[in-house]
Amino acid sequence: MIQTVVKRDGRIVGFNEQKIMAAIRKAMLHTDQGDDEALIQQITDNISVNGDPQMSVEAIQDSVEMELMKSARKDVAQKYIAYRNQRSIARKAKTRDLFLEIINIKNNDVTRENANMNADTPAGMMMKFASESTKPFVDDYLLSEESREAVKHNYLHVHDKDYYPTKSLTCVQHPLDNILNNGFYAGHGSSRAAKRIETASVLACISMETAQNEMHGGQAIPAFDFYLAPFVRSSFIEEVKNLEMLSGKDLKHLYDVPLKDYENKPLENLQGEERMLQHAVNRTVARVHQAMEAFIHNMNTIHSRGGNQVVFSSINYGTDTSAEGRCIMREILKSTYEGVGNGETAIFPIQIWKKKRGVNYLPEDPNYDLYQLACKVTARRFFPNFLNLDATYNQDDEWRADDPKRYIHEVATMGCRTRVFENRFGPKTSIGRGNISFTTINIVRLAIECMGIENKEQRIDSFFARLDRMLDIAAAQLNDRFNFQKTALAKQFPLVMHSLWIGSEKLKPNDTIESVINQGTLGIGFIGLAECLVALIGKHHGESEEAQQLGLRIISYMRQRINEFSEKYQHNYSVLATPAEGLSGKFTKVDRRDFGKIPGVTDRDYYTNSNHVPVYYKCTARHKAEVEAPYHALTGGGHIFYVEIDGDATHNPDVIMNIVDMMDTYNMGYGSVNHNRNRCMDCGYENADPQMHQCPKCGSKNIDRLQRITGYLVGTTDRWNHGKLSELNDRVTHVDSGNQLSLFDRL
Repeated sequence: MIQTVVKRDGRIVGFNEQKIMAAIRKAMLHTDQGDDEALIQQITDNISVNGDPQMSVEAIQDSVEMELMKSARKDVAQKYIAYRNQRSIARKAKTRDLFLEIINIKNNDVTRENANMNADTPAGMMMKFASESTKPFVDDYLLSEESREAVKHNYLHVHDKDYYPTKSLTCVQHPLDNILNNGFYAGHGSSRAAKRIETASVLACISMETAQNEMHGGQAIPAFDFYLAPFVRSSFIEEVKNLEMLSGKDLKHLYDVPLKDYENKPLENLQGEERMLQHAVNRTVARVHQAMEAFIHNMNTIHSRGGNQVVFSSINYGTDTSAEGRCIMREILKSTYEGVGNGETAIFPIQIWKKKRGVNYLPEDPNYDLYQLACKVTARRFFPNFLNLDATYNQDDEWRADDPKRYIHEVATMGCRTRVFENRFGPKTSIGRGNISFTTINIVRLAIECMGIENKEQRIDSFFARLDRMLDIAAAQLNDRFNFQKTALAKQFPLVMHSLWIGSEKLKPNDTIESVINQGTLGIGFIGLAECLVALIGKHHGESEEAQQLGLRIISYMRQRINEFSEKYQHNYSVLATPAEGLSGKFTKVDRRDFGKIPGVTDRDYYTNSNHVPVYYKCTARHKAEVEAPYHALTGGGHIFYVEIDGDATHNPDVIMNIVDMMDTYNMGYGSVNHNRNRCMDCGYENADPQMHQCPKCGSKNIDRLQRITGYLVGTTDRWNHGKLSELNDRVTHVDSGNQLSLFDRL
């Protein structure tokens, strides 16, 4: 007797004879003789009683065919067989149509899911074939039934679902000193330790490229200045030794000579040893500049992930006050300002200036001149972004200004916004740690489902009840994924689980990664706070103080529950202000289909990114800061503050400084500035003229606007999906770069 049924997706469910009866009845209704209830019951009883205790759907359907063929109603058997074939073809057709769209390089939300991946190349197409084939496997075999239903009904989004079966982790902040001082083995050969700045620059690139192929998220260097600084001095010593060979003099006393800075100065009017010293400095600066140029060039040309995508790379710097560290920063900023190739803006790495009082923020600070340079570079090239180490939640009591390794106690971020700092299971640091995986909740849908409740308090209470349940499901799903990921062997990630992830140096190749994986974070994200608030009370947080208080209550509640999950599951759970790219349109499309166009909620092609004020809402930069700032303290998994400015910011870096002042004043953690930048797609020429329709250099009319999408730059909007293109078209400016913001007092 049949007791359980194995469905096509692998799930095991209880046997329900009504499904057999309904299928036979449906086939009978398509014949001239109509249905026969007695025969339906007879066939169902025969199959139920004579079947195995557990049978597959296909085996049961085969039995139905045999019983119908043995009966007098062979006409029904023919209809039933035809229906089965049609269903089989329909299931295959869905996959076929999807694959044909990839083959024919159709511009849709599947092929444009990731704007920095060229899905039109053979390698890119292969990635999409693999991605779209893998996701159903995850749904069918790796998600719990509760999680699967939440995903199916548009409540949850499991990020990087296609990488789920690989057991890979999301991202990591590279302890680059491990690589530079010890070399590394990445599975197909080893690399020696670095001795000079050129080698150090190359190894930094290789480290991120290699790790990118072992992970599904971004790669970052948390202290680019500190890590590379020693190789400035070693390169300087090489130059002094070259002078020794040339002059025949003993100059060993210059090897460790104190230098206030590495500045390129003319040799005229210099004599003797002073001239030699300056020559060595000049040569060192030139080498550092070339090494930084090479680093940027490599990060924009070295491909990973099957050769279709450059590394999602980020570098953090700003707080090394040594002459060597300052040299690294100055030359990376100069190289960035100059551009790559034909002078175009480098897309990667995302550069992050770590702003700190007493180090680089105030005029009397030792690195203030470099901060000014950073603002000048941002005004032209979008990067660096700004990370506020002075924010209350970004500080560490163990940080000391005289500690040569103080960077260990400084938070670093992944370019798009990912933040890892607090740690229940090890040191409070960003280094050697990263996000393990994350999942996003569609809080807009939860709010829409409560809109029919007339009483406001009951409506809001109902929303929180729904949010509570979805948080439980998301936390359990992430715990399930963690338990799957932790079974991976260290040898599956030869670089990450040997030289990068904190504690991994203790692992042997056949050890599982279970003992070290918990150093990372599990993120529960959210999207569309603005639309959620409109659905609940009619206004978003940018236009209503009541909405702002409700928004803070919602995210505070998420933070509270996530602290509970950290205790319950013993993981580093965090709240993430989700950097939604493909997701911003995906959630909206389904919700609009199910609920129709709701003004201020589903009437656009996207949901607003995380807790941001909607891009179409016209307000001042100050107001935007006042609204968004409180959410930064609640979203320990990552956040970002954007300001859109108008016109050419190139000659007005004070605007950038004023926005950093806002971050300082309002206790924001991470921020960035967007502005105009046109790019000729034929020759690479760039300018900030909003009316540039033809390239003044080559005459081409193939002009695109360089834009930022969820934290990183994209060289062409041709690869943007529909939802993000709609968002781009709706963006309004928050300040005119021709009119400076009033400076905040730097107290």
